[in-house]
Amino acid sequence: MTEQDSNSISADSTNNSKDSDSRKDAASRHGAATTARQWQVLSQLQRNRWVGTTHVYEQLMLAGFDISLRTVQRDLNALAKRFPIEKNNANPQGWRWCDDAPLQSLPHMNLSQAVAFNMVEANLTQLLPPAILDELFPWFDLARRQLKNSKVTHSWIDRVRIEPATQPLIAPNIDLHSKDNIYHALFYQLQIQACYTRSNKSQASEYTLNPIAIIQRGVIIYLLATRTDDSEAIIRTFALHRFASVELLETAAKTPDNFQLDSYLDAGSMGFTHPLLSQLPDHGKNSAIELHFTQKAGRSLTESKLSDDQTVTMNDDYTLTITATVNLTSQLVWWLRGFGKGLLAAKPQLLYQAVSDIDLE
Repeated sequence: MTEQDSNSISADSTNNSKDSDSRKDAASRHGAATTARQWQVLSQLQRNRWVGTTHVYEQLMLAGFDISLRTVQRDLNALAKRFPIEKNNANPQGWRWCDDAPLQSLPHMNLSQAVAFNMVEANLTQLLPPAILDELFPWFDLARRQLKNSKVTHSWIDRVRIEPATQPLIAPNIDLHSKDNIYHALFYQLQIQACYTRSNKSQASEYTLNPIAIIQRGVIIYLLATRTDDSEAIIRTFALHRFASVELLETAAKTPDNFQLDSYLDAGSMGFTHPLLSQLPDHGKNSAIELHFTQKAGRSLTESKLSDDQTVTMNDDYTLTITATVNLTSQLVWWLRGFGKGLLAAKPQLLYQAVSDIDLE
């Protein structure tokens, strides 16, 4: 064999190796593209609703995949052999996840789920303990990336807002270390050592507390807790922004016997007692009231009730009389003041006196 022949063979071998590497790279890129596409296909399917093949195809096109409807159909049939998804016999055909499909089979999140996680992140992160937030952050991030790639969902996010029913206020600053320790203690049922300044005091006090529950009322977040130095174990409210410091203790927190958060709230304990109304039996809890409105002012209460036993009477003089059973609290007083002259009268008399801020004979 001549040197020229040897060089030719070596060159052919090198070229063949390069061609083989190129084919491997092309196959690898094709495989990755197929995986990404099929990942998106699965992400469009839901558990309780059939999703049409055309809808899946349109969503993939919006996400930037240049494919045909036939490719999506082939993908779905291939994926059905490996994942718990099913099709119906309708025309056009629909697909969905099987009812018993385990959650870990879902490799992605669909747009509805992304919207839900986005709204949870925007509105509920203040109430979630760090231990849960740490687990949810990857889902929040996944939701943001999913929404970023969807023009359709961006339109939805731009059209949905949650507005407070009262005058919006800026939330007070909360010491983050204190907040994290409070949530951690509540989550793991541990006591805390707290440095807390009461609203009517200028100096902070030291308390050892048994955390019981977290309640958000407007922009203020409250901790329900009992003090260890209180032999009666009275449940008290502590505003989170008034904690200067909070340290975790290793001792287990004690919850009052038979405590139920819903029952506590239903009893109006977070409504705060008004000085005048505290004169009533049981501080005005579960009291029958009668409100006399102008027709215009009282119209909203014909749609949103004050209580399950509410009654509405249309009077001949174009006024409304509304009866209901409610807790008489400062919150109720401030709400009724918002009607201004639209509230013509109220019973019991102490309630109308509190609302009007006048002395009644």
